[in-house]
Amino acid sequence: MEESIYNLIPKEYVPPPKPKRYHSKYPYDTPPSYSTFGLSTTSKVLGNAAGQFEHFDGAHRSKSASAGFGKVKGTGKPQPSEYIKKKSGASKLPPVTFKANKTHLKPPVPKRDEAPIHGLKSDKNYITANAVDVILKGPKKIPEPENYLKKEQYGKVPRYLARINEQIEEEYKTLKQMRVEEEEEGSKSRYLLSPEEVQELKEGLKKKWEAVNKDYQSITHIGKPDTQGLKRKKENCEKQLAQIEKDLALLDKPYVFVDALS
Repeated sequence: MEESIYNLIPKEYVPPPKPKRYHSKYPYDTPPSYSTFGLSTTSKVLGNAAGQFEHFDGAHRSKSASAGFGKVKGTGKPQPSEYIKKKSGASKLPPVTFKANKTHLKPPVPKRDEAPIHGLKSDKNYITANAVDVILKGPKKIPEPENYLKKEQYGKVPRYLARINEQIEEEYKTLKQMRVEEEEEGSKSRYLLSPEEVQELKEGLKKKWEAVNKDYQSITHIGKPDTQGLKRKKENCEKQLAQIEKDLALLDKPYVFVDALS
């Protein structure tokens, strides 16, 4: 366009024509294909698997009554004969069987002709009266401390301690009786060895000591045993010799008792 002064004049706005409203060629109430919505009360597995436009596809409906977001369209219309009748929804209250207690109520509001008395004044000097009351008032009484010596249970053993002492005494008696019974059972199973039996035991221990000592002497010439077997054999021989010597020392006592239970 060429430049012109007429281009500065504002032109009137002409709105573009409005297009026609879009309408789908498919019905609005077509059930969605391969959907399971609303089939909980039917024997169908999938809805509208063939993509049909009709609601009926066989012996069953793809949407049952009241299976969506409300009732079926057209069933919620008001009925002229089903209107709310008088006192049909009001609940009946039980009869009043109590009497109101009016003793706690406030006094009634004064009437119009019961005007209060005005202009009452007092000549009392409250500052002086308070000062006189404080001066004439006696000292504050301090409560006497509690005397524990005058209590009923002072100096006496508490009951719970006496009960605990009784329980301890019973336990001591039970333990003492058990110990006596154990000693009696042990004395029955314990018997004194005769000198011949003691001598026989000594001879057997001496023979055993000689046999162990013979094995021990075969190892002592080795200064440092170089194998674990030799070290273990030497330690076992030393332990056995020490135990045999200890047993022989016990048999040297004047009386030797044997416990059959041990």
